[in-house]
Order: sequence, then C-alpha cells, then structure tokens
Amino acid sequence: MAMPPGFPARRAALRLLDAVLRRGETLDIAFGSATGDVRRFEDKALTRAIASEVLRWLVDFDALIDSATKDNLPPDAKVRMVLRMMLAQWLRLDTPPHAVLATGLPLLAGGPRRLAHGVFSTLAKRQSPLPEGEGPGVGVPSSADGGTPLPNPSPQGEGLLPHAPTLPASVAARWGERAEPIAAGLANPPPLDLSLRDPARTADLANQLAADSLMPGRLRLPRGASVEKLPGFAEGEWWVQDLAASLPARLLGPGANAGEGRHALDFCAAPGGKTLQLAAASWQVTALDISKRRLELLRDNLKRTGLKAGIVRADALAWEPKHSFDAILLDAPCTSTGTARRHPDVLHRIGSRQIEEMVELQAALLERAVTWLKPGGTLVYAVCSLEREEGEEQAAKVDLTPAPIAAEELPASLSPTSEGWLRTDPGMLPELGGLDGFFIARWRKA
Repeated sequence: MAMPPGFPARRAALRLLDAVLRRGETLDIAFGSATGDVRRFEDKALTRAIASEVLRWLVDFDALIDSATKDNLPPDAKVRMVLRMMLAQWLRLDTPPHAVLATGLPLLAGGPRRLAHGVFSTLAKRQSPLPEGEGPGVGVPSSADGGTPLPNPSPQGEGLLPHAPTLPASVAARWGERAEPIAAGLANPPPLDLSLRDPARTADLANQLAADSLMPGRLRLPRGASVEKLPGFAEGEWWVQDLAASLPARLLGPGANAGEGRHALDFCAAPGGKTLQLAAASWQVTALDISKRRLELLRDNLKRTGLKAGIVRADALAWEPKHSFDAILLDAPCTSTGTARRHPDVLHRIGSRQIEEMVELQAALLERAVTWLKPGGTLVYAVCSLEREEGEEQAAKVDLTPAPIAAEELPASLSPTSEGWLRTDPGMLPELGGLDGFFIARWRKA
C-alpha cells in the first residue's frame, strides 16, 4: 500500500524519539541514522521539528493523552509515542487534524490504530484547558542551531497547552526557584545568533541582514533562515553562536599586548566558535579537541573567515603542551542542560549519574588547565549547564585569584553574581528572545 506524502519524515521522527527516550542518545547523534532513508531536505527538517516539539512538551502531551484514555498507556508504548507525535504536529506545527491522522496512523500498522484514532479525535474536539493529571512523568506545572530552516511552532495549541512546558519533576527539583522562568524560556526554539569577525561592522551587517544587535559584534535574526544563503556567510563575515556562548571568550579581552601577540589555549575547542572569537581578537590561539569530525568543522570555519589558529587533536587529559599560556579558555564538556531550547532531549536524558560523570571530568580538566597557565595569566571556566555541581560548586574549588566579571563587560540586562561569576539561563532576556544557560567564572594566576 502506498504511503501518504510526508510519511517518511514521521517514521524517521518515531525512530529518532525511540533513540533518545529509550536508548538515551542525543538528538544530534541519533539524527543521522534515524533519517537515513529520508531524501528531501524539508522532510529531514520536519523530522527534527516533530521530535523536538515532542521532547519539549512531552509531560503536557502525556497529560492530554491520559485524560482521554480509561486506562493509562504504558510510558514506552508505541501508541503513546505516536500520539505524542500527532499532538506535536497539530498543537505546535499547525498541521490539520486530517493530515495528522493520515500520516500518523500508518505508523501503527498491525497495532492499535483505532485506539490512536479515538484518542486523537477526542482531543481534537476538546477546547478545554490542559487537565492537571498525574500521568507518567508529570512534573511540577510551571507558569536549531546552525540555522537549519525548521517549521515554526504556532499558537494552535492555545487552550490545550499551558504557556510554558511542564518540566519533568526531577528537572524542576534540580533547577529550584528558577524552574518556572526557565520553563517559559523553553516554550519555543531560539532565534539565530551570529558573532561577527569585525565588531566595527555591527551596524552595517545589521542593516544588510535586517537583524537586531544585543551588543557590539553580535546580531540576532528570527529563526528559520538558511545560514548559507545569508549575506556575509560566503565572505566569512560571521559565524553562528548563541549570545551566551560568545561571552566566555569575550571575557578574556584582546590578545594584543604592547604590540606583541599573546598565546591562548581554547581547551575543548570544537566546533570552534570561541576559537574564531579569540583569533579575531588578535590572540595566537591553540585549539585543542579530541573530535576529528568537530575539528573539521573548525578548519572549515577558519578557512571561510580567513582567521588563523593552531589545531591540535588530542585527549586533553593526556596531552602536554610545549609552553604555558597567557590565557586559557576551558569551555568544559558538560551535561549541556543549558541548551534545552535547541536540544530538548536534555530534559529527559540527563540525571544524577550523567552529572556526576561530568563533574569528575571537569575537575580533572580544571586541574590541568591551572598548571598550564603562566603567572599573571587568565583562566576562564565555562559550562553550558544549569546544574550547580558543574558550575558554582566547581568554581568554588579553584585555587586561583578571582578576577570578578564586571557588569560593563556584559550585555545590558545581565549582571554578575555577588561572587563575580556569571549565571545565565533560558528564562533571562525573554523580551529579546532569551539565551542559553551558562555558568562562567574567571581567575588570574598570581
């Protein structure tokens, strides 16, 4: 039997969600194999959009499903996953109900298609608010990068969905009093942020790209643009980088000192946005990373922008440099929970075990970074994580002289903590489109 148009994208989304929720893979890692038989670029984008919206709103979708069934479906039942996908398309991607049914029910060939049809039809007729159910995984109710064009979520679900996704209970507990505003910041995918090679061109490029600027050298565009087709891409005028992700390198300042270039180590450098920043700021940069594939992305971006950096592929726990450094930027491997706007899989993959593993690795990397820093040198530590164990608790153990971050070094509306650290999260700057969650601290070696 011929499958309806768009069916391959739905089938791939089902595989992608299974890889994330059952096997614990990341969206990025699982995406290639899940979409192996999807040919059209637009269908690949739709696959990612469906899976992302399911993961973003999973707790709320489950509450809806449970409100329309006499007996709750098992959390890992295929019919529950298909219903989640159907709700994501209808409530978030503005797909008409008849098209949702036509492309969703074939996923249950030989299975409970009548059940799925009945549950979805019941919900499609309902105009009442989201029930406060207690289905599997229901948490505490709360009040793309790379520029890949994705379908934009719509307000279709108003009345059935809350204004912010409900976080899983364990996640809400970890994030404490900030859980509610963070959840509000996760309701939609983020805009497209760019870092400029030459900050002096901010106004000019903002005009060319019809973009907003949140600080010199930074532009923000609505999501959905094809990056390679934007003015300035081929000329290497800019690269894609979230606003928060651009702050750690910025806090090292310029690399030139009395006309002499200074050496900086970008520890765990790939895919390279921070290396490009440091090179553009006149640092002599060594970019260290273990990933061959991600370092290839860095090489491509260096070639496109005309910037220069030395690249070293090695295990940071085994590598020994030939000299010490004036500055070290350690954007450490972490749970990446601060990137939940673009990677909502972290809401469901990350728990205490993953946090503990990252904390151990970060401590080892910090210890090595301190030994490689010249006297008088500067160390910046950063993680795109919302977990205190990876941020504040790590910083408190560093035995160097603090170099507090000042408010004037930051975009308007962001402020350092009383310790002179910086903590951002997706609930901040909501009127400007938000930003990723980061922890950043800075020290100098006496």
